[in-house]
Amino acid sequence: MAARLLLSATLFASVFAASSAFAYPVTVKSCDREVTFEQAPARAISNDVNLTEMMLALKLQDHMVGYTGISGWKTLDESLREGVQELPELSPKYPTKEVLLNADADFYFAGWNYGMKVGGEVTPETLEPFKIKVYELTESCIHIMAKNKPTMDDMFVDLLNLGKIFGVEDRAETLVAGYRKQLDEITTRIGAIEKPVRVFVYDSGTEKPFTSGRFGIPTAMIEAAGGINIMDDVEKSWTEVSWEPVIERNPEVVVIVNYGDVTAEQKIAFMKENPAFKNLDAVKQDRFVVLEYVEATPGPRNVQAIDRLAKAFHPRNM
Repeated sequence: MAARLLLSATLFASVFAASSAFAYPVTVKSCDREVTFEQAPARAISNDVNLTEMMLALKLQDHMVGYTGISGWKTLDESLREGVQELPELSPKYPTKEVLLNADADFYFAGWNYGMKVGGEVTPETLEPFKIKVYELTESCIHIMAKNKPTMDDMFVDLLNLGKIFGVEDRAETLVAGYRKQLDEITTRIGAIEKPVRVFVYDSGTEKPFTSGRFGIPTAMIEAAGGINIMDDVEKSWTEVSWEPVIERNPEVVVIVNYGDVTAEQKIAFMKENPAFKNLDAVKQDRFVVLEYVEATPGPRNVQAIDRLAKAFHPRNM
């Protein structure tokens, strides 16, 4: 009897090992590249607060050796601090190639203008000789290729691809299914919309505002909440514009992105106290919505942020 049990256990172990082995190699699309993984990365590094939270949402800490690009931009908050307290921040802003090599990284989760610059020192091409595989944030692909304007599927695709890369597909699919359900519930509560609310995203800047254009994830979030980004015709993701079109297009709501040295309260005060903005509907009606940086960039907090936007855009419906 003991021999049979031992044989059964051995057979089960071998079948389990074989089925696990069959999961790899896996190939995912990253911008305009296909990236193949022979096994799950064991020494991964993520850049920026939102990408790091994607890793945490999938419970991938055990596969990570650290993260970069958070404290230098003052975007770390308490909930993230709890999730990464056992991991070191290897660089306060964008990492150099040496930072990744010194950590013996085998995977870098970043994006264009989220840890990598076009033509910069750290790119998929410059890291390839060192066997550091790179997965690029889908929203950021607009910097190197043509793509459609984002929908929330862009963030979901990233989570699902990370699930494949690290062998936690079920976990990723469950997470995304939950987000989709929440989005459906928000859409149902909003109901039919005759005219989307006009929205301006104010990130930073006084002489000229830095904002989200057509290809930034806030456009998708605003649309999901029943609004329209007044800078939807600007063929950029995040970019600087002038104040004139903001005034001409008269936003009904201003979404403030909160991070860095200038607080959300100071940004709101700047708009309220500047005579140039006194006739904006958003200013007259005091309709400002504050999103933390981690909520306004692709990541797990987008859906809860959409819910808050929907309540601000359509208070009677929500």
